[in-house]
Amino acid sequence: MKSFANLIDDVLPEITEIFPWDLDEKLKSNPDITLLDIREPYEFEVMRIKGSINVPRGVLESACDWGFEETVPEIACCRDREVVVICRSGNRTALAAYTMQQMGYNNVASLKTGLTGWNDYELPLVNNEGKVVDIEEGDVFFEPKVRPEQMPPK
Repeated sequence: MKSFANLIDDVLPEITEIFPWDLDEKLKSNPDITLLDIREPYEFEVMRIKGSINVPRGVLESACDWGFEETVPEIACCRDREVVVICRSGNRTALAAYTMQQMGYNNVASLKTGLTGWNDYELPLVNNEGKVVDIEEGDVFFEPKVRPEQMPPK
C-alpha cells in the first residue's frame, strides 16, 4: 500500500517543477502562461494568483479533455502551451502535472512549494474581488491545520 507521500515521490522524477520566483520572472516575459489552480473552489475564492483558472483536482481529467460537461476550453486547448499547475503546497500539483503529461500536455509544470511558497516569497495574491491580499493573511490561511483525529493512530 502506498501513502499520499509515496505517490508524490513516485511522480516527482517524471515531472517538471518550477519555483515561485522563477514563475514570477517567466510571467514578466510571457504573461500568456496558463496558470491552472487545482485547489477546491472555497480555497480559490479566498486567494489566488491573478489570472489563474480554477479547475478542482477532482474534475481535472474531464476538464482537460473535450466532450465532457466539465470541459474547460481554456485548458483543453493548451496541450502545446505552457501550463503551470498550482495548489497550496505543491503536492496535489505534482500528481496533476503527471496526469496532464499522460493526457498529452507537452509543457506542464508543477509550482514547487505551491501558494505557500509564493506567499512566503512575498509575491502578490488576490482575493475574489481582485484586491491584493496581505502577506500576513496568506501566512495564516496557508498554515497547516491538521486536527488530532487526522493524525495516524499510535
